[in-house]
Amino acid sequence: MSMKISKLLEDVSRRQLLVAAGQGSAVVATMTLLPGRLRAEFPTLYEAINSVTGDASPAEGRIELTLPQIAENGNTVPIEISVDSPMSEADYVKSVHVFADGNPNPNVATYHFTPANGAARFAARIRLAKTQNVIAVAEMSNGDLYMAKSEVKVTIGGCGG
Repeated sequence: MSMKISKLLEDVSRRQLLVAAGQGSAVVATMTLLPGRLRAEFPTLYEAINSVTGDASPAEGRIELTLPQIAENGNTVPIEISVDSPMSEADYVKSVHVFADGNPNPNVATYHFTPANGAARFAARIRLAKTQNVIAVAEMSNGDLYMAKSEVKVTIGGCGG
């Protein structure tokens, strides 16, 4: 031990050390007994979609949402989305937002595009907690909004179906 640490230990009584250890244990016990208080608050599906759309109602069409009807594993559900757009400076897809109505956090992903992308298309794998609807909302450069929805039945993984 260095001189500074040994000098510090000489100045701390056994009683002070035990009190500090007890207080630390109380903090750890409180954190494990109250996990709900420590969790982040996620928006509801309505709040999440409304944060993108505001007061506007998205139209149907222009989005092709491809998901399996039945997913055998909710941890890796393949998703493909493409939006019909010329992707020109005057008319392009700005963003595509993906939501899942059965997940604790409905915000699954957001993809941003520019005319330089050439096409508004992507493929990924998402995690679904249970059988639920997956919703895609596309924001266009002129402010128009489009929406598509598909149900996925999760048979295992996630939290079951």
